[in-house]
Amino acid sequence: MCLSNWETVTICFSESYESLSAGLQNALWKLGGIPRYHKTDNLRCAVSKVGSPEEFTENYKGLAKHYGFTSCKTQPACPNENGDIEQRHYRLKRAVEQALILRGSRDFDSVAEYEKFLEKLLEQLNAGRSKHLKEELKCLRPLPARRHDDFTRDKCRVTKFSTIRVLKNSYSLHSRLIGENVDVRIYADHIEAWYGQRCIEILPRLRGENGHYINYRHVIDTLVRKPGAFENYRYKDDMFPTSQFRFTYDILRHQHGTKQANKEYLKILELAAKENETAVNETLRFLINHADVIDFATVKQMVDRQQQPPAVTEVFIGDIDIDGYDCLLEHKEALLV
Repeated sequence: MCLSNWETVTICFSESYESLSAGLQNALWKLGGIPRYHKTDNLRCAVSKVGSPEEFTENYKGLAKHYGFTSCKTQPACPNENGDIEQRHYRLKRAVEQALILRGSRDFDSVAEYEKFLEKLLEQLNAGRSKHLKEELKCLRPLPARRHDDFTRDKCRVTKFSTIRVLKNSYSLHSRLIGENVDVRIYADHIEAWYGQRCIEILPRLRGENGHYINYRHVIDTLVRKPGAFENYRYKDDMFPTSQFRFTYDILRHQHGTKQANKEYLKILELAAKENETAVNETLRFLINHADVIDFATVKQMVDRQQQPPAVTEVFIGDIDIDGYDCLLEHKEALLV
């Protein structure tokens, strides 16, 4: 808002249409109305490529049509055309920097905690803008009945490896969907897989290209049927949910050899997927430290009996008296008073 400089923020993980849509709509609904114009710089998610007959992308035009605002943009490499907003960005960054200094730490336990920190800061910044904001609110048009979709759609076929390819990254889905087509909804921070008009999986959205997110629960059925493929499995490193599973696999290979170790480990992993991963993890922790031999039968027996392994040993280190090290000195080099 140019007169009052009222502002709000949404945490974005990339310059994508989904981030633009979520941030803009969050601002409109928090503001409670729609301005006549919305100006953007040359974001690729909103402005078409040079040479395109259309000025704006189809997704952005759909967003503008839903809210009824007029779209406009700055010229390339001309930030001065949006100088008021550029100055606000600069001042907001300074305000965040100063608030973090006063807070004494830049560490946050979660994204939600950081969002609360920003909301509190913006409440303080917006407190002195209420007079001009009231004037602007009189000129805003009412909001529509509902928000526009915050996601884009795609359709993917589940490969024989139980994966789908979305935005040049791989994600796993349950092996029972191999060969099926699924609808994918791509949000700013996650993706949803839909099959038969039902959301079957919510996965974190990966950044960049050629990354992967593989859930061992999705592929364990296939691997158990073909344990020989596990040794050279492309996503083998994702088949160890915790360090205890990794240690167990290494011990099994040492005790039984590669072929038998793969079979035993995959059975243990299947038990974690279908029963209780936490219980299996705690059982493995106990066996790694106390058992001479680890195998699937022993793990299953302890999990079935709901046998609680002993708690992790607490190590207490008392105060150290460094005066005792004086006896190691042949000569006193100095006397500190």
